[in-house]
Amino acid sequence: MAVAPAEQDAVLVAMSGGVDSSVAAALLVREGYNVVGVTLKLWGGASDSGCCSVSDVDDARRVAQQLGIDHHVFNFGDDFTRHVVDPYVADHQLGRTPNPCVECNRHIKFDKLFRRADALGFDQVATGHHARIVTDADGSLRIARGADQAKDQSYVLHMLDQTQLARLRFPVGHFTKAEVRELATELGLRTADKPDSQDVCFIHSVGGRQVFLGDRIPLRPAVLVDGSGDEVGRVDSIEMVTLGQRRGLNLGGDEQRRYVVDIDHGSGVVTVGARDELLVPAQWVDAVEWSDGPTSGPHVVQCSAHGAVRSGAIRLDGETGRVLVTWDEPQQGVAVGQSVVFYLDGSVVGGGIAGPVEPRLPSTVTGRPAGPAAGHDG
Repeated sequence: MAVAPAEQDAVLVAMSGGVDSSVAAALLVREGYNVVGVTLKLWGGASDSGCCSVSDVDDARRVAQQLGIDHHVFNFGDDFTRHVVDPYVADHQLGRTPNPCVECNRHIKFDKLFRRADALGFDQVATGHHARIVTDADGSLRIARGADQAKDQSYVLHMLDQTQLARLRFPVGHFTKAEVRELATELGLRTADKPDSQDVCFIHSVGGRQVFLGDRIPLRPAVLVDGSGDEVGRVDSIEMVTLGQRRGLNLGGDEQRRYVVDIDHGSGVVTVGARDELLVPAQWVDAVEWSDGPTSGPHVVQCSAHGAVRSGAIRLDGETGRVLVTWDEPQQGVAVGQSVVFYLDGSVVGGGIAGPVEPRLPSTVTGRPAGPAAGHDG
């Protein structure tokens, strides 16, 4: 496949067929770069989320034609299955709550695609993510939040290191989504009014996660109990239950607002309780990756792609590499497997995977012997 660039400052643009990546490519063409578009074929199964479909590839190709740039398709389906889909299924079987978009970025878009760009001689890689790259006073690079806070994607990019950031471009990161659509309309791009993709690209809306997982692993029913151990209901699949869940618990006419506060996969028992039973003073974060070396002290922490940020202090355990996040005020525990990302001044400094909640603070943090969990505020 002859896709190698003809000159320096050549940029390989990942074009998903959506409006953001279409405008990203258009802006780089306008700036005079030698741009080549590429669409990643990742999932061959049923999908209706606006990602990985034949129509998406066609949209990307036709936008490239409008822009007068070459367009190619890279089939990374086997890598996607191995690094994203299979771990997603395995995590559910183990009682974890994975974030497949983070793993796709980690293993496919910013690893496999980078390797292909290197092999073909491209200088830079660009995507349509709503995020920015900023330079600190010491010259180090960081991922910063995009201009559109509602569309910010810095959370799912927290794993990017200095080498990757030095070669990355996020052309739409300085624009709001509305401005991106206005640019697309001005340029006459066919994707200007295309809806955003939603949810996990390989999960079909018909049947959802339950059908997807049920086709791949045995789903086990579970008993719902209250804090006294009395049975209050049942669910069809413990693999579909996550910490903090309230909907879909089949509690009938129960007038109490009850949430999942504990999941015992070994025994098939799910404990439900009041929301304040979810509150904990601290949580461990595993597999932490840093943008430019470890930091400690007060940080802003984000625990879901579009969730509210939390304030707390982080401390690295030098022996294990784990980080303990101690919340300023007790917070709802994060489901094991979710990404936890640390920010300073609006920029990512690192992040990892939520580990066990910490119901009591270690004496190394409090300076006194470990005691009961902090008081809960309803």
